[in-house]
Amino acid sequence: MLARLGDAGLKRTPQRVAIVRELAGDLTHPTAQELFERLRPSMPTMSFATVYNTLDALARARLIAPRALSPGATRFDPNVRPHGHAVCDRCGAVADVAVQADGEATPELGSDLPRGFTVHAVERVFRGVCGACAAVDPGARPS
Repeated sequence: MLARLGDAGLKRTPQRVAIVRELAGDLTHPTAQELFERLRPSMPTMSFATVYNTLDALARARLIAPRALSPGATRFDPNVRPHGHAVCDRCGAVADVAVQADGEATPELGSDLPRGFTVHAVERVFRGVCGACAAVDPGARPS
């Protein structure tokens, strides 16, 4: 992702480099607030607006994908290849799930799309309870 910043017309500022490094290795799909809080100790002068604007620029350049996977803040996904997500209804944890390599919708899945509708992406979200939450309280219902 760092190597593609210049290709996307984005300068390699210290703030952008720090945000990209923090996000690129994170499989939890963090929110802007989570990234800001993690980076604040090492970059105390960086504002939340800088984090948010950098994430917005990375998303517009298609280097990351914003995801609304559960109620609350948008999460940012560094994996822009086709894939699905498993979302825990108790704690909100998110994990990537492999899908067909082409990410295409099967004909029956997209058969009722409105005439002229152009598909840019197909997302699959599996909702349930993660292993950690199930281990704490196996009989509890998702909130």
